[in-house]
Parts: sequence; C-alpha cells; structure tokens
Amino acid sequence: MKFVVSSTVLSSHLQAVSRVINSKNALPILDCFLFELQDGTLSVTVSDSETTMVTSLEVVESDSDGRFAVVARTLLDALKEIPEQPLTFEVNLNTLEITVQYQNGTYNLVGQNADEFPTPVVLGDGAVKVEMDAQVLLNGINRALFATADDELRPVMNGIYFDITAEDITMVASDGHKLVRCKTLAAHGSERAAFILPKKPANLIKNLLAKEQGTVHLEFDDRNASFILENYRMVCRLIEGRYPNYNSVIPKNNPNKITVDRLQLIGALRRVSIFSSQASSLIKLRMEGNRIVVSAQDIDFSTSAEEMLVCQYAGTPMSIGFKSTFLIDILNNISAEEVFIELADPSRAGVIIPVEQEENEDLLMLLMPMMLND
Repeated sequence: MKFVVSSTVLSSHLQAVSRVINSKNALPILDCFLFELQDGTLSVTVSDSETTMVTSLEVVESDSDGRFAVVARTLLDALKEIPEQPLTFEVNLNTLEITVQYQNGTYNLVGQNADEFPTPVVLGDGAVKVEMDAQVLLNGINRALFATADDELRPVMNGIYFDITAEDITMVASDGHKLVRCKTLAAHGSERAAFILPKKPANLIKNLLAKEQGTVHLEFDDRNASFILENYRMVCRLIEGRYPNYNSVIPKNNPNKITVDRLQLIGALRRVSIFSSQASSLIKLRMEGNRIVVSAQDIDFSTSAEEMLVCQYAGTPMSIGFKSTFLIDILNNISAEEVFIELADPSRAGVIIPVEQEENEDLLMLLMPMMLND
C-alpha cells in the first residue's frame, strides 16, 4: 500500500485530533493514530475510549486501500520538523513496516494492528438532530466553559448543559459559586431536548471551531453525542444525570442596579485584589451615589487597598463581598464595553449582564457573594 500526502496538511490534521489522546492509556492501541485509506481519502481516527475524533483529508495519489495504526507521538514529532513537501508512505500491511520518504530522507516505523482499535460508537435510532452555525456554538462554549466545575461528587456539574427548545438553545455551566447562562436565538431544535457535554470534549470542539465556518451537525441520544464539522467528526460519551434547575437560582427582583465600564472595573479589581487575603481573595464593593469603592485587606500582613470608580447606581447604599478571581473571570468572558450588576442584598447572588447583548444572544452571569467581616 502506497500513498502520497502533503506534509503540512497531514501535520495540521494530526495535531488537531491528537489532543484527544490521554498521556496515560490502559490500552496501548489508544496511543496510536488509526489510518484508513479508501478511494483517495485518508481518515485518521483517535480515541480515549470515551471520546473519538475522526479527520479526513485528500491524498495526492494512492495505489490501494488499507488500514493500519501507528504510535501518535513519534509520527507527530517527526512531521513537525518537515517543511511543506510531498510525503510518500509505503506500508506493508502484512508486516506493518512503514516507510515515510521525504525530500532528503526516510523515516522507518513499525505500525500496529488496526483491528485492535476500538470500534466507533453508533448513535441510536432515536437520536435528536440539531444544526448550529459554527461561530454560534463556539461563542456559547467559550462563554460557559470557564464556569464548569471539577466536582467528583456531582459529575453533572462538570460539563456544559445544552437546553434545546423549538425557539432557542441555551448553554449553561455552573460550579455552585458562579453560573453562566448563554441563550442563542440563532439556533433551535425541533423539540424539547437536553444533554450535558463533558469538559474535555467541549475543549476539543472549541479548538476545532475556531478555524471552522459553516454549519455544525449535532446528533445525540441518551449516552453519546456526535459533532460533524467540514473535515472533522467527534463522538463523545455524555455525562448522565439530571442537571439542576438553573433558572430557579437566578434572583428575580434586584432593585439595586449598577452600570459600570467593564475594563475599568477589571483593572481596579486586579490592582486591589493583590492586597486581599490569599486564602479567600475577598474584595468588597461599596456602592453609594454614583461611585463604587473597591477595597481589600489582608489582616495577617496588615496590607490593604481601595480604589474608587465612577458608575451609575440606582439603589440604596450597600456593601457586598465577592471572590475577586471569580468576578474577574466573569467580566473577562463578557465582550460588551459596559455591564449591569444587579443586586438584591449582600447575601444574595449578584447578576451580571452586558449592557449591549450580542446579536441573537441573551447572556447572563451570576456570582454568589462572600460574607463580609464588618
């Protein structure tokens, strides 16, 4: 079996799918790329037993079809060093000896038996199908991913919840301290459906979507989901379980409303949080008139800082405490120039909304407060 392929095209496709491979695998075959050549199209498959990704590329020429597996790390590192040029692969499918010829040299490798590779998961007949624009899906995942949890006791919190209706699709993530709800009106399903996408495949699909235009075809059943892009296909195991009712934790009546410049507030938080207690990262926001005073102190080291910002504030004077790192994360994941911060009282969650929403998007973030000592 012999085929010729562009070195940079092959290398970029292998790099994109190689992120699926775990650093330590129970099965040695999961350290490999599975190459399958059929009718001039080369498919490369990788798997960690829960997530499988396939990429396809056209070869320049080939003499026959076949399949073999090869250790991923060796091939990836070898191809990184080769500039753009044709690579000729010659594979003996009986002995699994692989020869890769390039302009001034040759690589010799030994392949693995392709039949040992796990068979791909097939979704059930009742799978729900949804189509989404690649950039709409990317925006939703980007907004929500940082708020997912790492909680062994509540695995449903360790992913992004997709809540699909006939009008819209809402992506939700929460770790119990912060919550993101990103609703897009630019995509919808044909019926009410939902699934929880784990963090690893969410990260993998995010990296692919950055270079993708067009439509993503999404299918899912009770256990697995499939994302089909132009040159990639990913099938992953979903998190099973019931996601909490996220709407019930969002406080409805918030009479105290702040409008503030997002970048100015991030700058003040970064400067002042240096002086907060390392254990808690607690910062205090004091709203009065048309100003916010951002302050922090570390009693153990007798350090403190405060900074005043101009804002528009409608409400009674109040102080509320937040974990600075969480508040900075939330503000960094909003793109609007100004944000609304809506508060009920110092013991209830603060709701943070962009003043200008993106087109066809309804974004809301929520942060639980921390107890103030004074």
